[in-house]
Amino acid sequence: MSDLEHQVSKPIYKVVMLQLLFALVFAVGVAVFVGSRSGISALVGGGIAVIGSSIYAMIIVGKSGEAASVLKAHFRAETVKIFITAVLFMLVLLLFHSVASLWLILGFAVATLSYWFALLTV
Repeated sequence: MSDLEHQVSKPIYKVVMLQLLFALVFAVGVAVFVGSRSGISALVGGGIAVIGSSIYAMIIVGKSGEAASVLKAHFRAETVKIFITAVLFMLVLLLFHSVASLWLILGFAVATLSYWFALLTV
């Protein structure tokens, strides 16, 4: 990994790790105050957001050069992230009938919002 790639990848992965931390804290809080099924559902929702962000980060890291190529990589990464997120939601809802849908969506929302707040730290 070149020095430039390292300078870019470190903040990106820091954002993903902060997102994971927020998702875990939220899920534990839900499990303690609401119940374990709801907490697991919130964790799964947060995990979906973290997986999407991680995939985005893996695609975008190391992309440098002309603005057009960086923008193209961003759109490709964002498209893959949205597709993976949709597939993961469908799989969870189809395969795990005991999931608490409200907490699944709230876990995803908290993790997604924390991603945007984490961006302010880098």
